[in-house]
Amino acid sequence: MIPVLASVLAQVGDVVPIATPEVEWSAILPLVILAAGAIVLLTLGSLVPSFDQPGVPAAATVAIALASIIAAVPVWQRVQDPDRGPISAVGGAIGIDGFTVFVTVLIALAVILGALLLDDYLRREDLDGVEWYVLVLLAGVGAVIMGSANDLIVVFLGLEALSIAVYVLVAMHRTRVESQEAGFKYFITGAFSSAFFLYGIALVYGATGSTNLVAIADRLATTLALDDALLLVGMGLLLVGFAFKISAVPFQAWTPDAYQGAPTPITAYMAGAVKVGAFAAIFRVFYLGLGQYAVDWQPIVYALAAVTMVVGSFLAVVQTDVKRMLAYSSIIHGGFILIGVQAATEAGVQASLFYLATYVFVVAGSFGVVTLVAGPGDAATSLEDFRGLSARRPVLALVFTLFLLAQAGVPLTSGFFAKFYVIAAAVSVSSYWLALVAMLASVVAAALYLRIIVAMYLADADDTADRPRIRIPVTAGIALAAAVVVTLGAGVLPGLLTEVVGDAVPVLVAQP
Repeated sequence: MIPVLASVLAQVGDVVPIATPEVEWSAILPLVILAAGAIVLLTLGSLVPSFDQPGVPAAATVAIALASIIAAVPVWQRVQDPDRGPISAVGGAIGIDGFTVFVTVLIALAVILGALLLDDYLRREDLDGVEWYVLVLLAGVGAVIMGSANDLIVVFLGLEALSIAVYVLVAMHRTRVESQEAGFKYFITGAFSSAFFLYGIALVYGATGSTNLVAIADRLATTLALDDALLLVGMGLLLVGFAFKISAVPFQAWTPDAYQGAPTPITAYMAGAVKVGAFAAIFRVFYLGLGQYAVDWQPIVYALAAVTMVVGSFLAVVQTDVKRMLAYSSIIHGGFILIGVQAATEAGVQASLFYLATYVFVVAGSFGVVTLVAGPGDAATSLEDFRGLSARRPVLALVFTLFLLAQAGVPLTSGFFAKFYVIAAAVSVSSYWLALVAMLASVVAAALYLRIIVAMYLADADDTADRPRIRIPVTAGIALAAAVVVTLGAGVLPGLLTEVVGDAVPVLVAQP
């Protein structure tokens, strides 16, 4: 026994140390700020009673997100420098390029809008607590990871971080059964989508021998896959997993119930942040990693986009609850963004990024108005509750009309150029039928938005005289004002945003 022990001890000095990846901390500082901010926020909220006072967690969350945006500025300048360019930040698992920085800033903006809308809402519902803001930040961290992932395993980790935080947020309204029901439905369907995605990773690994997107792209560019059938099934399962997250038909069944049951500011946040994170990961995985097999996955995305726009449009126009209407509207928008994915070109990526950037503000503004009109318990969300809003709150009705017109794609709003660019991307790759479907779906969906506008403006003022006056809190007013500025600004001067998205096309970032 003693000789054996002596032999083991003698070999300890010969043990090779575990290799750890080199981390470019300055490059991932925006992500670190969001993650560390969530931890610090939770710690202070737990240990410092005065920190959990109304307004303080919201202000801290906004400050954290702003710090992340500020930290992203030098990173953007670095990756746009032709002498340095994009970099691998964590041993090849994280890629930092213009696309990553753009998505990070977009997620941080969604966090800010969500925190501003949550502030007064939580006081109104007697739900004050720092944990709401911590989960919003953690969901943002997951979305940023998805947008910067250079490896399928990292995509999955980001997906789960995003999903778990949002599951809890959806179900956290303790006085509404609808909230718990929505959270449970979202959790069950999300678990299925995660299982599909994880199995897809396994099959892609089996076909290519790697989960790293750079290695996968190199393998597919230089050699045929060991098993084409295995790779095709794996791509299909990955797409199914993503389709759940972006609410693409026929994987959208959870969306209306989850959007309607969730606290309305959380609905605004998840409609923007979840879509941005999911689409960012789709571009990373399919446009970059599996781009060599685009001819195989493009027809599937083509069909998903067409069916999503058509089914979403026709189901939307028969709804009578405004939150459900906007939920189906979100499904329709997902179909439009898929058009850019289907194009599989730089123009398609840029069009989708423009759409996502404008959509985050439009959807936050739309659900922000619903938050104010719905009142305590999110009870007043039917179309009837919006009847005569122009007489009670003319400015609020005008703001909501702007957001609805933007979603319909009316000129001089951001929605017009968002739809124009994705349709142009489809035409550029000869997807004429898909472009035609998109235009027809826009016409059908316009009826949805016009129903709400008509209800707000053409109702008899006497019928709404007994309804309580709607209060507009300062924080919610700031969020709505920011959304209005971006919606009109991108509609009048789209070039300011197109210049940015032109430098945000994702690229493969190999480890040096």
